[in-house]
Amino acid sequence: MASPLRHGDDGLRPATRAVALGRPQPVPGAPVNPPVHLTSTYVADGEVNYARVSNPTWEALEEVLGSLESGTALTFASGMAAVAAVVGQVPVGGVVVRPRHVYNGTTGLLAERAAAGALTVRTVEAEDTEGIVRACEGADLLLLESPSNPMMELTDVVGVVRRLRERLGERRPVVACDNTFATPVAQQPLRWGADLVVHSATKYLAGHSDTLLGAVVVSPDRPDLLERVRTYRTLHGAIPGPMEAWLVLRGVRTLHVRLERASATAELLVDRLEGHPAVERVRYPGFGAMVSIEVAGGADEAEAVCSAVRVWSHSTSLGGVESQIERRRRHPLEVDTVPENLLRLSVGVEDPEDLWEDLAQALDQR
Repeated sequence: MASPLRHGDDGLRPATRAVALGRPQPVPGAPVNPPVHLTSTYVADGEVNYARVSNPTWEALEEVLGSLESGTALTFASGMAAVAAVVGQVPVGGVVVRPRHVYNGTTGLLAERAAAGALTVRTVEAEDTEGIVRACEGADLLLLESPSNPMMELTDVVGVVRRLRERLGERRPVVACDNTFATPVAQQPLRWGADLVVHSATKYLAGHSDTLLGAVVVSPDRPDLLERVRTYRTLHGAIPGPMEAWLVLRGVRTLHVRLERASATAELLVDRLEGHPAVERVRYPGFGAMVSIEVAGGADEAEAVCSAVRVWSHSTSLGGVESQIERRRRHPLEVDTVPENLLRLSVGVEDPEDLWEDLAQALDQR
């Protein structure tokens, strides 16, 4: 994909680059949008001969994501495929450090690899910078998630990377940050010194709950990691379909406006939820559109709220235009330090008052 703009060298702001990059050259009569390249093979003697290696539709999306995250992006079949590619860089017998609360698929993957004897997992608290740094002694990978899913804890990524450099220097582990919740609209961890960024592009990047896709974005300072992750993708076959890549690219075009609307609504809901007698605690990181609440009573009362909503969708996942609500401990992989009565709310783009009225009536009749 040869776009007229390249990785922000033109000085354009991120919201503009999200719209302008990943498009065909604007020659007379050319389409404005890139096509979906439905092919499994290519004519011999070109740069690519087989579609497990590359596809122009992926490349268009990777150009946009790389620009937004200030690195080089590689797309994958799902968010978990992207996480697996990062964990796959850890040598056999290596050590992975991760916060107690991360996406339960990540928890499950690490537990499975540890049970097989492939690696050792060290668990830390997301907000304990010095504890994280101490745990990284002799580690191969630090896998962060900020805000954390579903507890909304924040990690001082800048402080962690700085302290790792001071304490361990070249012996520090690879630092990867799952940026699914925050999105590159709110933060770009590569600019803070992280080596890798991971996305479940299924969520905010795609934005419409209609496709699965993941991404790893690699720091320009780590070309060695880029080639290792690219090789992992090719050999493991963890590639996205071209139609899925095209759908995510279309979603990224509206990421900024969707997130702006959803974040404003989330702030309004947080203000009101904090005063509701049926809510024991509101967890909100101060930005974005993800909120967790703890419902007074317990698991049954929390489930009753989910069953009573009409506008909100009682379903898993997040980041779509529709608002979603779910009790996270209903999933077996969720760690037991997540409260039984915790509901995770993904705020969408519906009318804020409709969302509040629906949530309030569900809380009132629990």
